[in-house]
Amino acid sequence: MAPKLDKHDHVLLAAIQENARVAQSELGERANLSTAAVNRRLRLLADAGVIEKYTARLNPKALGYGLTIIVEVKVESERADLLQEMQRGFTACPEIQQCYYVAGECDFVLIFLVRDMEQYVSLTRRLFHENGNVKAFKTLVAMDRVKTGMDVPITGSESG
Repeated sequence: MAPKLDKHDHVLLAAIQENARVAQSELGERANLSTAAVNRRLRLLADAGVIEKYTARLNPKALGYGLTIIVEVKVESERADLLQEMQRGFTACPEIQQCYYVAGECDFVLIFLVRDMEQYVSLTRRLFHENGNVKAFKTLVAMDRVKTGMDVPITGSESG
């Protein structure tokens, strides 16, 4: 169950989601709280699982990852052990940025970030062709990264 959040929490969450490196003193000014209160609230939010981790957003192209690929995967069997095995394989692959188990025409939707098509083809061999539970997969090549992110909308904050 999600903890009850007040307006101070909303302001803090919106601010650190925008920039996790903002000083706690500045957070206190924005939320009208003392630095100690900010520290305590952030610790409670992390302990409650609201804040999962602090991270930096990197530019994929600057690191040689210029190709984003979306893949729809259909499985042969939805037996729990086979699905868990696939999920472990997808989770262990650093080129898979996101993985969703979905309802509808396919069973999984994966977002890959790869250097080039050769790298992607190599991954498909390992993840799909060599996996007896993959019935079919469909590849969509992103022509442009129009919007990416994992920001969660914060209701009740001053930012939006």
